[in-house]
Amino acid sequence: MMFSRMAVAAVVATALVGVSGCSIFGSGTANTSTASSADLGPEENGALGVNAYLWRASLDTLSFLPLSSADPYGGVIITDWYANPEKKDERMKATVYILDTRLRADGVSAAVFRETLTNGVWTPASVSPETNVALENAILSKARQLRLGSLE
Repeated sequence: MMFSRMAVAAVVATALVGVSGCSIFGSGTANTSTASSADLGPEENGALGVNAYLWRASLDTLSFLPLSSADPYGGVIITDWYANPEKKDERMKATVYILDTRLRADGVSAAVFRETLTNGVWTPASVSPETNVALENAILSKARQLRLGSLE
């Protein structure tokens, strides 16, 4: 029923790595964050309009999908449709929004879309809300790894 058991397993597995240490992402609203300068990331040199860790983590996490559009100033990444070669009657795409310049758990939002091939026509199909959350968590986990790697 899901877009691809292998893709879901990969997203969930990535999301579970390091999630227990996600306290570095902060909490509360964007206006009341007490994020340190280390949470801001290297984008403060004016190269990006969003958090560089979240941006890089999003691109890395979605790297198996063909990229349709990426706007580093607006913080939007849109993939093109991808069909798993083992399941050609189903395809998926994703959109990720980076919402903050700080590395925060609420600084990323993801939406996964799925279609199934029915009588030669691609028809929208449901996606579990947990899939979107798993993708967001995978991105946050990767961003955390990138940030910790930059501190070494």
